[in-house]
Amino acid sequence: MRTRSGVLAVALPLAAALLASACSSSSSSSSAAGGSSTAAAASTAKITAIGAENEYADVIAQVGGKYVQASSIMSNPNTDPHTFEASAAVAREITAAKLVVQNGVGYDNWATAIENADPSDSREVINVQQLLGLPDSTPNPHLWYNPATMPAVANAIATDLGQIDPAHASYYKVNAASFIASLTAWNNAIAAFKSAHPDTPVATTEPVADYMLQAAGIDNMTPWAFQADIMNGTDPSPQDVTLQNSLFTQHKVKVFLYNQQVTDSLTESFIKLANENDIPVVGVYETMPTPGYTYQTWMEAEVNALNKAVTSKVSTEHL
Repeated sequence: MRTRSGVLAVALPLAAALLASACSSSSSSSSAAGGSSTAAAASTAKITAIGAENEYADVIAQVGGKYVQASSIMSNPNTDPHTFEASAAVAREITAAKLVVQNGVGYDNWATAIENADPSDSREVINVQQLLGLPDSTPNPHLWYNPATMPAVANAIATDLGQIDPAHASYYKVNAASFIASLTAWNNAIAAFKSAHPDTPVATTEPVADYMLQAAGIDNMTPWAFQADIMNGTDPSPQDVTLQNSLFTQHKVKVFLYNQQVTDSLTESFIKLANENDIPVVGVYETMPTPGYTYQTWMEAEVNALNKAVTSKVSTEHL
């Protein structure tokens, strides 16, 4: 179901083969343009920035504001980001960008492969794993669910945009500060849940929202080995499946959270079992649901869904 090494294997030859043509076509078009018109375009053009995942692109857009054109590579909530394979068009987007923000921890190695195939001193890259000082062995790659992650990312984006565009450096810093302040509602919702429902027992399929669950003081009863197996596309052991089933049949948990973007027959069997035992189900996402959400409102919606599940036994399988 999920293989990460295959993504890197595809991205490396892809990047090496196609980027030369992308660069040559770019240089020929610039030489054909008049010098004065090129200078005029450069003075009015927005900074092109890429978020490997759309949650990072959203933060880039909020910090960059009117001077930045931000877009994302992975934005479809109906796909599995772990199995994403970069195309020639993706490679061209990344090599043309002045700023790239990517997750790291093996989650988007395809972006690193493309960047390494066509290195550029004019391209700033923020690897969130490296920004946070996390080792490659970090077991859970879903860093954006950690309340400490995006403040650091926003400040790094402001710093890099300020280096690319010194004239507006203070603008980017103000926007980053505003973004960080706007996360207060999410942090308050987490704190309120932790206070009202300490040690709430839940079951999960994957560690998608685990960082947020930990911040909320939630007791995840699903064994880590089971979560890791599902995340990595490996069949969990029969013993772990039996244990997971017992969490529902013996009413040991109050909520079941599953990766809404990646389901199979096993996940469906857990959803069915949860429903049969009157245990509410909450879907969590790896990429930000669109349209209608910002990173902040998405995170708040996840906590609100969890709160409704605990207080009113209301399921929210889709945001």
